[in-house]
Amino acid sequence: MVGLCTIWGLQQVAIKLAAPTVAPLLQSAIRSVGAVGLVWLWARHRGIDLRLDDGTLRPGLLAGVLFAGEFALLYWALQYTPASRGVIFLYTAPFLVSLAVVWRLPDEHMRPVQWVGLGLAFAGVVALFGEGLLKPAGITWLGDVMMLGAAVLWAATTLTIKFSRLATAAPEKTLLYQLAVSAVVLSALALALGEREVRALTPTVVASLGFQIVVVAAFSYACWFWLIRHYPATRLSAFSFLTPVMGVLAGVAFLDEPLTPAIIAAMTLVGIGIFLANRPPQGPNRRTP
Repeated sequence: MVGLCTIWGLQQVAIKLAAPTVAPLLQSAIRSVGAVGLVWLWARHRGIDLRLDDGTLRPGLLAGVLFAGEFALLYWALQYTPASRGVIFLYTAPFLVSLAVVWRLPDEHMRPVQWVGLGLAFAGVVALFGEGLLKPAGITWLGDVMMLGAAVLWAATTLTIKFSRLATAAPEKTLLYQLAVSAVVLSALALALGEREVRALTPTVVASLGFQIVVVAAFSYACWFWLIRHYPATRLSAFSFLTPVMGVLAGVAFLDEPLTPAIIAAMTLVGIGIFLANRPPQGPNRRTP
């Protein structure tokens, strides 16, 4: 999970580097289109069953629509609210996942110390991006609502995979559903919003899109779906708070952005929060999940 969060944090830098010549929503569409082919070839090479009559079609299509809707809302939200503000609302998703999983799966109960851990990790994100949170301007609230909607769709995607036939499907098959549906939806949205061309195909743009297609969409998402199948979703959710921190650190490393006290405080809080959320129970009644 630390490795995946690092990849997702680096993705933020990759998007910024390509943004001057490729709009963000168009980047998402290109990423999904390119990754579909790679994942399909890999699945065929491994002999993975890709039939649609095994009970995975409906939840697979639903997961794809939720995935595409999440990214569409993220894009539209950034037209109204700064990314540094919106990320706070987006990262309410781990709480939604934890609440739903505890309700549906009593065996994945959350101890008080784990809730404290989630709270500290979220506090780290607030410490990193919370400046001006209580001072909304104009129609910023509209972007905030869209970010909350994206958080709900993010959580719903995770829960759809956890609680449906996708939970026993190969990760590559689950990923293909999401990539195929999002490729269609995001491409249509990009065209509708006038994002129809790559203005310049520079080496930086090629490297950025290649990273997003191969490493992010094809590799990291397949790993994520494998993790959802094999580990408690409540524990995995705590690690997701690392992603915005890793994104800021990537900006420090590759975009010469400053390393501020807020970043150090955020890293400390998120680290402590993840430790507490994943700390095994102590004493004679200790249970192994």
